[in-house]
Amino acid sequence: MVLALLTACTAKEKLYQEQSYVFGTLVEVSIYGEDETRARQLVAHIFADFDRLHVDLHPWKPGALSHINEALAQPGTRVTASPEMVAVVRDAARLSEQSGGLFNPAIGKLVKLWGFHSDEFQPQLPGARGIDKLVAAHPAMSDVVVEGNEIYGRNAVVQLDFGGYAKGYALDLAAQYLKGEGVRNALINIGGNIMALGRHGDRPWRVGIQHPRKSSAIATLELHDGEAIGTSGDYQRYFIYEGRRYSHLIDPRSGWPVQGVQAATVVVPAQPGAGVLSDAASKPIFISGVDGWREAARTMGVDMAMLIDDQAVVHVTEALQRRIQFLEQGMEVKTVP
Repeated sequence: MVLALLTACTAKEKLYQEQSYVFGTLVEVSIYGEDETRARQLVAHIFADFDRLHVDLHPWKPGALSHINEALAQPGTRVTASPEMVAVVRDAARLSEQSGGLFNPAIGKLVKLWGFHSDEFQPQLPGARGIDKLVAAHPAMSDVVVEGNEIYGRNAVVQLDFGGYAKGYALDLAAQYLKGEGVRNALINIGGNIMALGRHGDRPWRVGIQHPRKSSAIATLELHDGEAIGTSGDYQRYFIYEGRRYSHLIDPRSGWPVQGVQAATVVVPAQPGAGVLSDAASKPIFISGVDGWREAARTMGVDMAMLIDDQAVVHVTEALQRRIQFLEQGMEVKTVP
């Protein structure tokens, strides 16, 4: 998770902030330099969009995605989807292919088997046989076929779960809307996935990166115009069983929650789809672990990345090291090109 750090300001600064609860997390939109009435209207539009996306992309409640999943469970059955859902499926498939399958929204049945398609997680392990059966079926985005506005599947085990995509997509949607409305300075924070527009007055927007084992930030950095930052952590959706932590971040190769990593963070420069990339790219980096995280970042086209392992050692790229300010003394930090 990433935290927005906003210092105290005067009324003259015209900083408008509003919070809501969407996508199962706290959402905050900050707009700088706009009249309060107009800012309130802009934020209301954004939250309405987020509420709609929350329904459309919800992984287990009725909505556009569940309708598609019903068809995918019956290979060859076609379902007509909205242009937006078609675009989301195509883009998620592209990112999955780029990641070598480590970012894999097709493993919704594995996520469900582990108990994460629920508002409350039960501290119990699924049977190894059930896990192995799903892994052996190789659910993949390549099993999802898009033809025009129709979608059908080729593998009954595929169930789409856009939990690693939806927040980033919402960031891009909100940023596009604000730019279209002439807003130059804003910060959109969806449970730690953040996009910055412009500046916070005479200074850049400054955000904090959540410490994976504390309620405070482990580091801060300034976000430039159009940049997005995202973190995947084992502290957001997890349960403890027999002293071991099991998070919702599942390795599609094994079917088991990733061990050995506490968090992975990426910063994506201004570009089309920066929000989505900041959300999706942190997953293969997290899953690849200490030995493979740097190559996973390269594969996703990310130069600014950081991984915190289960010993609290920080592994960070030189590009991000130059931007970040750590807040704790005595941390072990390993910098790589």
